[in-house]
Amino acid sequence: MRTTDLAKVRATLWAAADELRANSKLTPVQYRDPVLGLVFLAYAENRFEGIRAEVESRASARNPATVADYKAKSVLYVPDESRLSYLVGLPEGDDIGKAVDGAIKAIEATNPELKDILPRGYQKLERPTLIELLRLFAPLPTQLEGDAFGFIYEDFLANFAAQEGKGGGEYFTPYSIVRLIVEILEPFQGRVFDPACGSGGMFVQCAKFVERHHESATRKLSVFGTEKTEDTVPLAKMNLGLHGLSGDIRQANSYYEDPHRAVGAFDYVMANPPFNVDKIKKAQLAGDKRFPFGLPKADNGNYLWIQQFYAALAPTGRAGFVMANSAGDAGHSEKELRKQLIESGAVDVMIAIGSNFFYTVTLPVTLWFLDRAKIGTPREDTVLFIDARHIYNQIDRAHRDFTPKQIEFLANIVRLYRGEDVETGAGSEALLAENFPEGRYVDVAGLCKVATRGEIEAQGWSLNPGRYTGSAVVDEDDKDFAVKLGELYEEFTQLSDEAGVLRAKVDAAVQGILGV
Repeated sequence: MRTTDLAKVRATLWAAADELRANSKLTPVQYRDPVLGLVFLAYAENRFEGIRAEVESRASARNPATVADYKAKSVLYVPDESRLSYLVGLPEGDDIGKAVDGAIKAIEATNPELKDILPRGYQKLERPTLIELLRLFAPLPTQLEGDAFGFIYEDFLANFAAQEGKGGGEYFTPYSIVRLIVEILEPFQGRVFDPACGSGGMFVQCAKFVERHHESATRKLSVFGTEKTEDTVPLAKMNLGLHGLSGDIRQANSYYEDPHRAVGAFDYVMANPPFNVDKIKKAQLAGDKRFPFGLPKADNGNYLWIQQFYAALAPTGRAGFVMANSAGDAGHSEKELRKQLIESGAVDVMIAIGSNFFYTVTLPVTLWFLDRAKIGTPREDTVLFIDARHIYNQIDRAHRDFTPKQIEFLANIVRLYRGEDVETGAGSEALLAENFPEGRYVDVAGLCKVATRGEIEAQGWSLNPGRYTGSAVVDEDDKDFAVKLGELYEEFTQLSDEAGVLRAKVDAAVQGILGV
């Protein structure tokens, strides 16, 4: 299916579903789970029918196809009564809500890993709204190809995240950001951990990476996640189930709880944690091995997350995560923690991302990549910095993403740096030839720079890519004012917070002297 056709289908679907919500009594939050449940059933049927002929061709009267045969293909078994094509054809007088609840119960019974995680309560939906939703989604398995339904499911997650404001951003990380992290991490096989897993998008993209390299994600990957918000855990399990993955997802607060005994346990860590969280009770964290470099004095959780990701890695493990720009330059105790991390030799790649990639945060961010396997190699003393702020696809006035070609190009810069073969399936040949004409890594002004530990120390242990890559040669008018303003505002906010802490200390000292 052409990208333009798929984009049109996705937009039409969302517009229709959103209009139904607007004409019902439901809030976006009340509407989200039932709609995602129906998209789930449609996608499950789509994947089931896609391999059904192949599975049944290998069966016989003596050895009929089993649920396990479908699971081996990373596909859920979908009973007849759980198919939207069946539900939409029910007689008009039937209790549709009861039938959909029965469909949910049947697919859970056949796939025990889904038990008690799919939405219920369809009998509470207004009958006209439910019927229209069924009619909207039911025809799609025969109209769309490949993983189009996966994109639609992710679209609905993203659109609900946008509607729900800040809360939604806690469970959805934009597809292109996750895809870029996965392409750089290269999770071919092993144990994958996300201690702030939201709706599980990181795990799904890991599975797709494995499948793109013609392997079975079910056999190659084991996934482990922690999510603080109880209502989001079922979303993650649904997302995993759709893609034939079974994972150990726990509800817990990752600051204080470690249900997976994470230290040194994982081959890959991926995360988009909440930024700049304050009021964390650090007294409860004293002596915790997940914070090997110590606790920051600042009332900010960024370096608690960064240390968790580092500590969870096995000796050859890699981590990739999203972080606020301010963490790369933070001073005082956080600077000391960053220095220790850099001196460990594990910091591998830093990528600056422009503004407007996220649905709830307009500020630019930085992607951090750690690689404990590079310790003892020629790359131990170096870090690759990439400034990707001028690389993006403008979706609309307020939102950006990366195209597949741009994702592949950025990942190929890292592959060249690591001495790996590049990939060109998404069409990045021209960009590679333009920037790396000899087919090997070189520093490119305004784009990428390999810095030694000595150079990083000379920059005050900063991990801000812009300090190393220099300015790209562009017209002054082409510079993105919003990006620069965002960076300045983030720096201003950080300095204001530090000034507030200092002011409180000075007030306390003076009042103590004066006996006030």
